[in-house]
Amino acid sequence: MERRFKVYVYTEGEVPIVHDGPCKEIYTIEGRFIHEMEHGAKRFRTNDPQRAHVYFMPFSVTWMVKYIYTPLSFNVTPLKQFVSDYVKVISTKHPFWNRTHGADHFMLACHDWGPHASKGNSLLYNNSIRVLCNANTSEGFNPQKDVSLPEISLNGGYLSPKLIHPPPCNASRPYLSFFAGGLHGPIRPHLLQHWKGRDDDMQVYEYLPKNKDYYSYMLQSKFCLCPSGYEVASPRIVEAIYSECVPVILSDNYVLPFSDVLRWEAFSVQVETTKIPRLKEILLAIPEEKYRKLQDGVRIVRKHFMLNQPSKRFDMFHMILHSIWLRRINARPE
Repeated sequence: MERRFKVYVYTEGEVPIVHDGPCKEIYTIEGRFIHEMEHGAKRFRTNDPQRAHVYFMPFSVTWMVKYIYTPLSFNVTPLKQFVSDYVKVISTKHPFWNRTHGADHFMLACHDWGPHASKGNSLLYNNSIRVLCNANTSEGFNPQKDVSLPEISLNGGYLSPKLIHPPPCNASRPYLSFFAGGLHGPIRPHLLQHWKGRDDDMQVYEYLPKNKDYYSYMLQSKFCLCPSGYEVASPRIVEAIYSECVPVILSDNYVLPFSDVLRWEAFSVQVETTKIPRLKEILLAIPEEKYRKLQDGVRIVRKHFMLNQPSKRFDMFHMILHSIWLRRINARPE
């Protein structure tokens, strides 16, 4: 891939909705990928569309929500209309979309409404490669052509200093598990109902008290609970990996990022949401030797979830491109 893969980035559109995106807080990856694709990534980007293997539409769904969505209206029509208009522009001006019915084009969105925005053009929804944080198979995500994007939250745009160099593998982790988060979606209320404040080994909070530190708990826990919120993806999975805390995936219908090449069972635990009442029993049943292997696995894959400026081999930017490359090999117009 590194020697051959070429991406053409469409120049059509104006900032802030196109050629820009959030580079900090909850949807960090959306802006960081756009910026790296447009201002870095010289090895992969080509200015000659005839040499390209794929074509990137660099709009930001998060910025659509910020600039053209009417707050509290729950009307996503403006987002779909923007996408429809954008595809119309590039397909009218260039021959590449029509050549494959969009099968060699991709969009990237971390906002929950990325899948909704992609419905603005039926060929984009059905044929194109959609790189989405909201990788929910019950809502139309197709792992054969779409790419699951890790959700990352970087406060102020930077990784917390506490997570840059996690403690050594033999450091004490006194808590069996940890979670803190709001009652979003159907899974978290179930988790908090059974475990909030009920067991010292299971450090489960709705919101941490002000004198408690979120990342310190992660760094002191063997397992980090990662339940879905309103949508399937959660930044806690990547935060757990940064903390070298074994992620416990509590989600339904979620296609995990980079699962084409990463064996998630080697560095995480997936628990059916119906088994939340037995969560402590399930985690305690994992032998210490297996836990150590899982933690070693987390340490090994950590580099694949890092965001670097400029990007580095095998980091998240490269993993995303590799996932797109794999789908381009299998792209078939419908």
